[in-house]
Amino acid sequence: MKQIATITVIGRDKTGVVARITNFLFEQHANIEALEEQVTRGQFSMTLQATWSPSVCRRSAIVEGLQKFAQTLGMEINIRFTEPNRRQRMAMMVTREPQCAQAIMSALKQGTLKTDAAVMISNRRDLVALGKDFKIPFEYVPWDDRATAEKKTLALLRDYEADYVVLARFMKILSPNFVWRYKNKIINIHPSLLPSFPGPQPYRQAYEHGVKIIGVTAHFVSMHLDEGPIIAQASAPIHSRATLKDIIATGQKLESKVLVKGIRLYLSKKLDVYWGVVKEV
Repeated sequence: MKQIATITVIGRDKTGVVARITNFLFEQHANIEALEEQVTRGQFSMTLQATWSPSVCRRSAIVEGLQKFAQTLGMEINIRFTEPNRRQRMAMMVTREPQCAQAIMSALKQGTLKTDAAVMISNRRDLVALGKDFKIPFEYVPWDDRATAEKKTLALLRDYEADYVVLARFMKILSPNFVWRYKNKIINIHPSLLPSFPGPQPYRQAYEHGVKIIGVTAHFVSMHLDEGPIIAQASAPIHSRATLKDIIATGQKLESKVLVKGIRLYLSKKLDVYWGVVKEV
């Protein structure tokens, strides 16, 4: 079975970074499966997926070599190895709405989601009891300062060896600096048929516009708010006499259903993101 790793490189843009990293990996007998890089306002970011045959994969040498490059280049370089037969480890980020987290936990308990819940991270303590009920470690991270909070959260994700992140109604915006480290590995649920009504109050916007159909969208998180590649969607008709409370209740049921579906599709390993659009392969 092949050894698989994801490598992220982040820092100020410099000439020759891609060539130096890829040449090193070739010297380490790696096969580069995918590579994506970009420069935004002088900030260089690269995500690379590599594989090795077990007989030539020297993990300690690879990690040591990348650490030396990080020091030489003055950049942050991380590598995450994924065991071929190991189930994906999921980190959930929540705030105070329990419906989506409960739906995910129920699907795990029923065996309809083939993944391991590694940790629940929250900017509030409202759902501590939910974590205890399902025996999942709960980590509270104050979000008074986003840079500090994101640094601590990224450290937790590394400590718990999270392969991907699910935003189960996490009510904070993640910076591009955070998102790039888990590119196309952060799944969000948005209560709207995106791109309509982005932002924190889509149900109120829908109600005020008198919409006849509401919906929800599961999508990968991108650098731009609520504009990431769409994984799954669902909709429901709205009666003319429906109140805002009715709309919210209907939407919350859809959110839970579609988020679980989005996770299931992600775990199927049949999704690919091509030019910002999710394709089933």
